[in-house]
Amino acid sequence: MSFGDKYRSHMHGEGEKNTQWRHGSPPNYDIVNQLFEQGRTKEWPTGSLEEIVQNALKTWEMELSHKIDLQDFKSLNPEKFKFFVNGRRGLSGEETLELGSYNALLQNSLPEEFQYYKADKESFESSHDIFQSAFPRGFAWEVLSVYSGPPVIVFKFRHWGFMEGPFKGHAPTGEKVEFTGVAVLKVDESVRAEEVEIYYDPGELFGGLLKGPLNSNLQHQHNSSLPKPCPFFKGD
Repeated sequence: MSFGDKYRSHMHGEGEKNTQWRHGSPPNYDIVNQLFEQGRTKEWPTGSLEEIVQNALKTWEMELSHKIDLQDFKSLNPEKFKFFVNGRRGLSGEETLELGSYNALLQNSLPEEFQYYKADKESFESSHDIFQSAFPRGFAWEVLSVYSGPPVIVFKFRHWGFMEGPFKGHAPTGEKVEFTGVAVLKVDESVRAEEVEIYYDPGELFGGLLKGPLNSNLQHQHNSSLPKPCPFFKGD
């Protein structure tokens, strides 16, 4: 691991001297690292496969959120990378980078009236603003179990944060919002990701985010466009 962050590599050092950073410099994950350390359910031994997978995916998420040029990514193979969510069409590295991690994760094929979050209406920047506002201490994640080793790594994960800010007009609840899922990570001989497949139920996430009351200033405006109840993203 590089110095600067014990859970993420490729942020500092000689290999990053020419890296183009989205905000001009490497990010600081101290706050979300603290959330992770306080809320994780397991602490994996140093050098274990579970720790390696956890840190590799944290690094991948960091690069996707903070590096501008896909050729600066070192946690994935830019030429082969594909990102699949809930069986949808695989996104290339460039498509994933353009959309941003939140929009890529939350795309769906439901009719618009059933969509609580419209990924195709949000930009990279607006999507990050929305979730950083809702989770000011960050949105931590951990590996819960690893079922197979490289080159095809199958694992269970957990994502969580505390809703201490508003989400789409819904007041913060201060409560923990979390969801779990299963992922399949295919890596090359350099342990760079070539394919990432994620399967999860978005209803777990939005059930917590929509729990708070709507802001009274937005109540009338929002009521006219509230989605009809439906099974969240089922069969998507």
